[in-house]
Amino acid sequence: MADIPALLAALDVFTRTPDKASLDKANTWLQEFQHSPEAWSTCNVLLLSPDAPLSAKIFAAQTFRTKVTYDLSQVDSANLPAFRDTLLAALETYKSGPRNIVVQICLALAGLAMQFPSWDNAVETMINKFGSNPITVPTLLQFLTLLPEELHTNHRVPITDDEWHDRLSILVTSNVHKVLDLLTVYIQASGVTTEIQSQIFACLRSWIVSGEVNLSDLTSSPLLGFAFEAISSDQLFDSAVELICDIIHETQEIDDNMALIELIVPRVIALKPLLSKDHENPDRIRGYARIFAEAGETYRMMIVRHTETFYPIMEALVECSAYPDLDIVPITFQFWSRLAQVIGKKSSVPPLFAQAYRSVMTVIIKHLQFPPDDTPLSGQEAEDFRAFRHVMGDTLKDCCDVLEAESCLLATYEMISNALLHNRDTLSWQEIEAPLFALRSMGAVVDPKDDNSVPKILHLIPQLPLHPRVRYAALLIISRYTEWINMHPNFIQPQLQYISAGFEVADLEVSAAAGQALKYLCQDCKQHLVEVLPTLHTFLHTIASKLLQDDRRKIYEAIAHVISAMPMEKAAESLKSFCLDILAIIHAVANKTGQATKQELQAASDGLENLEAMLYVIGSFGEELPIACQNTCQEAWSIFRVFLSKYGSDSELAERTSRVLRYGLSFFDRAVLPVAAEVVASMSMGFQATGFPSYLWIGGKLVGRFGDEEDQNLHAAFSELFRHATNKLVNLLQVQPAGNLSDVLDDYVQLSMQILHQTPDIYFDPSTFPLAFQATCAALTVVQSDVVCSALDVFQEIFHHQCLDPSTPNPPNFITYAHTIHNVLESQGAVFIGLLLMGLVGDFPPETDSLVISIFRIVATIWPTQMLAWLPDVLQRMPSTSVPVQVKHKFLADVTAAITGSKFDQVRYSVINFHRESRRARDRRRTAALDK
Repeated sequence: MADIPALLAALDVFTRTPDKASLDKANTWLQEFQHSPEAWSTCNVLLLSPDAPLSAKIFAAQTFRTKVTYDLSQVDSANLPAFRDTLLAALETYKSGPRNIVVQICLALAGLAMQFPSWDNAVETMINKFGSNPITVPTLLQFLTLLPEELHTNHRVPITDDEWHDRLSILVTSNVHKVLDLLTVYIQASGVTTEIQSQIFACLRSWIVSGEVNLSDLTSSPLLGFAFEAISSDQLFDSAVELICDIIHETQEIDDNMALIELIVPRVIALKPLLSKDHENPDRIRGYARIFAEAGETYRMMIVRHTETFYPIMEALVECSAYPDLDIVPITFQFWSRLAQVIGKKSSVPPLFAQAYRSVMTVIIKHLQFPPDDTPLSGQEAEDFRAFRHVMGDTLKDCCDVLEAESCLLATYEMISNALLHNRDTLSWQEIEAPLFALRSMGAVVDPKDDNSVPKILHLIPQLPLHPRVRYAALLIISRYTEWINMHPNFIQPQLQYISAGFEVADLEVSAAAGQALKYLCQDCKQHLVEVLPTLHTFLHTIASKLLQDDRRKIYEAIAHVISAMPMEKAAESLKSFCLDILAIIHAVANKTGQATKQELQAASDGLENLEAMLYVIGSFGEELPIACQNTCQEAWSIFRVFLSKYGSDSELAERTSRVLRYGLSFFDRAVLPVAAEVVASMSMGFQATGFPSYLWIGGKLVGRFGDEEDQNLHAAFSELFRHATNKLVNLLQVQPAGNLSDVLDDYVQLSMQILHQTPDIYFDPSTFPLAFQATCAALTVVQSDVVCSALDVFQEIFHHQCLDPSTPNPPNFITYAHTIHNVLESQGAVFIGLLLMGLVGDFPPETDSLVISIFRIVATIWPTQMLAWLPDVLQRMPSTSVPVQVKHKFLADVTAAITGSKFDQVRYSVINFHRESRRARDRRRTAALDK
């Protein structure tokens, strides 16, 4: 009882607005208290004390629930009946609330029932104790609602699968009829309140969703009828909708549940007139839409086979799809999609289905319209609506699956052409843009052989109004139809003209759409555009200065696609021509006397991005370079070398240049060898001077490509790169936390892996390896999963290196490697093991578990004495909130026994158990945090 004042003081912290340190201290104390055996008696006193603060009572109830889940082994089995009676007495005390205390006690009782085999009549006990008094019936219903949910979802309870199946059968399956009969009695009782009726519906849902209820039992039960009758009640509407949807969903085995379905479907169809009656009440329409959608999805095969009988459900869903509230409309989309998958496989579509999908297509296109200019969307609303338009576009594709794409495209085309013909002067841009967006969406399923609808659409585009939003939509249609245009090349020139005109428009989104359209046109029609390349070159020079860089980049990307379709020698000449234009800009900046202006540097940065885009598309010309490219590697590097020496301290320019170098390495391949050592030296100096990770990135790529070359100068350059990179990174880690250097650590670890694989003599150099090991350890402390995974891969390679295998004869250099590794582990082993275990129980990604266990085992095998010396202090430093004290003690004992007995396979199982127990503690903390 001495804990009570401290507990109350810790809880009081959360009622104020303290600093983070106070909150963390109070939270840690409460978690450690919940682990303690004394928590049982302390919480019992608090829960039953009339003078205890409400927060203390809630915490006590939460603690009981938590301890039943995790710590029931602390209670002697002989005391379990008394503990159950204590919980029942507490539930009686709080029969009138608060609800959160009642819920926690009910969860504790459910968890106890799962682990208390001799309590076979838990449901009967609860009914007898709480089922007769109207005041306690809500408490009973709460327990009965939570019982099947807890059995199916609380996987943290420490019981075997066989034990779980036994308890499920005893506690739930054998009590189904008893519970259904009880709910039937309650719902028909005189004076029953809507609150209790709502609880009855929730309880029935819980038992149905658990899968234990035989749905045929509902055919003779009044509960189904009461659920549909409750639709008319405002107080019961939501709970009735939830129940009806769940019942329908559980009848998916059509043949097994036909008797119940025959009762459900007429009742669902009878709701259809309510769509008109309650049209002004969106909350009710949402509920009706959910019921109709669930019925439609579940019974879709019956709708196909017995269309006339079930067609009212489809009609209702068409009405719901047409409803103006766009939060309700998507409730129907899954039905239209799943039904289309069935109908689309049929050789012909029945008229009623075609009629329904035509209606859906029409209303969806109406929903696509942006609001009028005088009531525009702004901020998040606009973003949400744009995203939702793409969702609606998917439903339009479903319409195409049923009605055929050509039919849908023609119908949409006619909407636009008729509107332009009859009321062009009064037509708003929204009325044109919406069907254009629809044409773009449906273009994803267009038939390349369609010679009817697509030509009409493309002929229509030049006739459209010049409003920017209309032009934007039309340009994106061209982007979507480029594969069709490739098969009909006579349409290329008109589309090029429309795209070119788009670049002249001042609206930035229109020019961006023009860039995208040109990119896809050149990508998909490249073989037809080879002869147009000079025109594109001239167009680029004419228009480039007027465009945003993003649009210029798209044009270069488009041109690269055309070049890729040319014969190799001609392609090389064309690529060289465009690249020289860009390199001339960079050369001018690099060799300018004094510093370049901001505008000149931006032009160089843009040029680098454009060059990167072209090289990315081209990729490579193969192993043997065309004549036009054979000397360009050295020429290009001579420009980049000067440029980097002058402006390599600018992070953006360094990043841009490194990306070009990366694609240049892929393009030139072995032609890079003559300058490779010089490039590596430049990367080394660049990282030394700036600490930018891009220099390490390129260094790693060069090691990966040329690390096995017999070139002493190159090998020396790699050695200098790794030594300087390691020293620089260690210096950075002394002044900055590792979390601020995650990008640098990522590229350093990648470089380390390449050095380790290709040039192990450099990696295991005694003057460098200790610092390299230290730097890679720092990578284990960052939150980025990919960095941690890469660092663990490096450690796996180190500790599984052949030099550490005493069973095989090793060359002299391997003996040196092993000696170097042993020396480093002697000094850094404790820190390394601490990081490994802390990450395992902390923030390491789950996919690294096996890697960590493997590394720990091999270290324990090679350094057993040291491991036993390191572990006590390592475990002592780990916070008890991460790993409970008893788990630490057991882990140390298990590892000690395994090592002293030379049973090193047992080390692996010790780590697995350690991880499992710490994860349970983490889950427990997460549950406690959710409760708070």
